[in-house]
Amino acid sequence: MILTGIGDEGANGIDGQIQATKELGWKHIEMRGVEVPGFKKDNLHNIPDEAFAVAEKKLKESGVGIYCFGSTIMNWAKTVETPFDVTVAEVHRAIPRMKRLGTKYVRVMSFKPGDADDRTPAVVFERVREVTKMFLDAGLQPVHENCMNYGGMSWRHALELIEKCPGLKWVFDTANPIFNADRAKPKPWPKQDPWEFWTHVRDHVVHIHVKDATWNPAKNDADYNWPGEGAGRVRDILKDAFSRGYDAGISIEPHMVVVFHDTGAKTSNDDAMRANYVEYGLRLERLIREVKTDLAKEKTAVQPALATK
Repeated sequence: MILTGIGDEGANGIDGQIQATKELGWKHIEMRGVEVPGFKKDNLHNIPDEAFAVAEKKLKESGVGIYCFGSTIMNWAKTVETPFDVTVAEVHRAIPRMKRLGTKYVRVMSFKPGDADDRTPAVVFERVREVTKMFLDAGLQPVHENCMNYGGMSWRHALELIEKCPGLKWVFDTANPIFNADRAKPKPWPKQDPWEFWTHVRDHVVHIHVKDATWNPAKNDADYNWPGEGAGRVRDILKDAFSRGYDAGISIEPHMVVVFHDTGAKTSNDDAMRANYVEYGLRLERLIREVKTDLAKEKTAVQPALATK
């Protein structure tokens, strides 16, 4: 199992992201946005070649690797009206950079749906299928996140996307169902159920994003919590994953200091971001220990019962 975190939740700059990772004693970052001295902050696959070279050097000197590219490919900031050339260019920039960093996984999405959409357009399947093939042909694994995209409209939409895009795998986010409508159900669409979503897609999950949240009707948005303290069923999902032999990546995405997709959010103080990120990581480690202890106790309790039968 590899513990990692979405770097720009811990710091804006590359040095701060490395520092937060090393404070936790971890060896990997899930890189999304990053600021390199002298260059504007942007996604790792979008920063200029000169900036990427600096980031690559700093990462290799620090011994910190990039477990996954948290790309902006087909994300919630784009729709099916966005020219596909934009997507193809992002893929072509990401592939060589992933190879230079020894990164296997790349997080992708499936475009922002229209407000009234409850079905996935054929063009979405076509584009996701093509992107999946491009990465697979390069020996890399794309993972789709359940977020504000067509594949994230419900677990049924997720399975349909996986079925129609051979080779695509899933990164499951524990909190995203809390603020996303279940568009497979009758209107008015209820919010999704994290546990229900997880149990239907878990066989396709190769990476997990841990964040936790509670829906706040008063502000019509989510409040973000420490892992295991919200409605994201984090403890139950991790316990189920471990009981089924899950031993892959688990990435923290606190959202407690800064929310990446909140365009109105102000730039947060790196010290506050790093402190929250490190505390979040420590709490996740503690939660994982508790879950594994519970599983061990349950296994021990079952064995005597089986022996008496």
